[in-house]
Amino acid sequence: MLSNSSKYALKAVLYLTLHTDESRRLQVKDISENIDVPKAYIAKLLQALSKRRIISSARGPKGGFFVDKENRKQSVMSIIDVIDGRKKMDNCILGFSDCDEKEPCPLHFHINQSRTQLIHVLESKSIEELATDLKDRKSFLPL
Repeated sequence: MLSNSSKYALKAVLYLTLHTDESRRLQVKDISENIDVPKAYIAKLLQALSKRRIISSARGPKGGFFVDKENRKQSVMSIIDVIDGRKKMDNCILGFSDCDEKEPCPLHFHINQSRTQLIHVLESKSIEELATDLKDRKSFLPL
């Protein structure tokens, strides 16, 4: 359901949340190396997230990307919305363009409840909550 771009963006945002704040910023190169995503690819994703204020950025010699207190309140879904758009979450699990309530694919009604629950979790969980789980070792982010 999530594109590689959304997965990379989420990984980058969590990495930034764990390692930055208003006074400590990271360059694209450092983020790229630590999350193992090509520099040009992650730069494009970070710019899109910064433009929509999911993360913050500053220019200049001490510039870079960072996550501030307001960014931390954003939902996980906000990252996916910026990168893939909301429609990606509603796409047919089998990839059929015409799948809907009137003409469902074989999995449509079996997946709908799970999809609704997944969207609810993504909307209700903040970036800060996921980062806290990582800090408390309740979850793991392979880096």
